[in-house]
Amino acid sequence: MIVWLVGTVRSSCPTPPTPSRRTRTSSVLDRAAASCDCDCEAATMDQSTAKPIRCRDPSFSFSATFTVNKYTLNLTWRDLGQPPWLALVVAPPLAPRDHHAAAVSKAPGQPLEMVEVEVAPPRAHEVRVKIVCTSLCHTDLTFWRMKDFPAMFPSILGHEAVGVVESVGDHVEEVAAGDTVVPVFLPQCGRCADCLSPRSNICSVLAHRPGLMPRDGTTRFSLAATGEPVHGFLSVSSFAEYTVVDVAHVVRLGGGDALPPEMACLLSCGVSTGVGAAWKVAAVEPGSTVAVFGLGTVGLAVAQGSKMRGAKRIIGVDLNPDKFEIGKRLGVTDFINPNDTGEKNVTEVIKEMTGGGADYSFECIGSTSVMAEAFESSRMGWGKTIILGTDAGKAPVSISSSAIKRGRSVTGALLGGIKPKDDIPVLAQKCMDKELELDEFVTHRMGFDDINRAFDLLAQGNCLRCIIWMDGAEQKKTSS
Repeated sequence: MIVWLVGTVRSSCPTPPTPSRRTRTSSVLDRAAASCDCDCEAATMDQSTAKPIRCRDPSFSFSATFTVNKYTLNLTWRDLGQPPWLALVVAPPLAPRDHHAAAVSKAPGQPLEMVEVEVAPPRAHEVRVKIVCTSLCHTDLTFWRMKDFPAMFPSILGHEAVGVVESVGDHVEEVAAGDTVVPVFLPQCGRCADCLSPRSNICSVLAHRPGLMPRDGTTRFSLAATGEPVHGFLSVSSFAEYTVVDVAHVVRLGGGDALPPEMACLLSCGVSTGVGAAWKVAAVEPGSTVAVFGLGTVGLAVAQGSKMRGAKRIIGVDLNPDKFEIGKRLGVTDFINPNDTGEKNVTEVIKEMTGGGADYSFECIGSTSVMAEAFESSRMGWGKTIILGTDAGKAPVSISSSAIKRGRSVTGALLGGIKPKDDIPVLAQKCMDKELELDEFVTHRMGFDDINRAFDLLAQGNCLRCIIWMDGAEQKKTSS
C-alpha cells in the first residue's frame, strides 16, 4: 500500500529540523518542508536565502501512527532523494487497534463491568505494561465506594500488580520491552530534592493528578465502543490487561526476577507499606513494644517488620478473631478484640500490658477514631504513632496538645516511607532469601472474570489478599 503523506519530517542530523512556517496543503513536500541549522555536508541549500534547508543523509525519514475508524496505520516515510521531494509512505496491512479487557468502575459501589478499552501507546517518559496478575487493596475498595472527588467515573481501579513491559516511549532508558516490573502509585523521579533526600519519599516533581497521567494530565484509556475517556487510578490502573504508567512509577525487579509473580505483586503496596513503616518511619528497636491497630495486610506486614527488627512484644488489635492465628505466625505476640475488653477500653488494656503504653503504635485501618485511640495508647515521653490507614471521610483527628507536649509524637507515611526504586528490589531479595514471608498474605486466587467476587470477599473481611490472574492460567488453588 502506497500513499502520499503530508506532515513534518524528522532528520537524523545532530540538530533537529524545524517545520516550515507555511501550512502544508499539498501532497508533495517541497524544498522548504524542513530546514536544517546543522553544519553537516549533506544539507542542501535554499537558493533564495543561501541557507541549508535540510540534510540529505540517507537515514532521513519520518514515521507516524494514524487511527482510522477501528484500525491503526503505522506509516514510514523515506526520502526519495530527488526533487520535487516526493514523500513515499509505506504502510503495512491495516492492524486492529489496541483493544483489551478491563474491569471498569462506572458508578460508586456498583459491580465492575468487564468491557473492551482502547489502551493508547506510551508517550514520552511512559511505559506500557502487560499485567500478569493484580491484587485488591482496601484503598481500591475505599475509592470504589466513594461518591465524591477524588473518586472519578468511569475509571479503572487497581494499584497492586506485577507485569511485563510491552513497549516504551521516548526518553525511557531504565526499562525495556520484556522486563518484569512492579508498577507503584508513588513516583520516584530520582532527581528532585525530595527523591535525593533520605528524609522523604514524596517526589516533588510529579504531583499526583487524580485519574490522569502525571505529566500531561490526560488519560490513556477510552471505551472501545464509544470512545469515551476512562480515568486511571493512582497512576497505575492494574484492573486491565494492559496499562500505561509513567516510568517514575515502575520498578524493575532486577535480582528479584525469580520471585513468583503473586509475591512480587504484594510488594507494590500493602506489604511494602507495613514493613517499610516498621523499618523506616518508626525505626522499631530491639526489645521495644508495638501496638498494631488493624490486622489486615498492612497491619500484619507491620507486625512482621517489627519482629524482624527485634520487637519483644507486638500487640494486635482487631475485631475479627480469625486473623489471630495468622497474626501469630507473622510475629504478633498478644491479641485484643475490642468486643472482649469489658468495661475497659483498648487504650487502658494496652497501657496495662506494656506498663504505660506502646513504644510504637500503628493505625492501619483508616478510621479517625482509631487514629486517636492509637495515639492515646502510645507511651508518654517517647511514644510514636504512625498513621497508615486511608480515611475516606477526611474527618479531623482529635489529639490532645498536652499529650504532645509530654513527648508523644504522631506522623504518617505513604508506602511506608520507602523509596520504591531503591527499596522494593531489596524487599524482593529478602523474599528470595526467605527472610520476608509473603505466602501467608495470599488467601485467595482467581481469574480476571471473577474480580467482583474478590471485591465481595474483601468487603466482607473474608480475605487478606486475593491474587487475580489476568489469564487465569496460573491459578494453582482458590480459597473460598
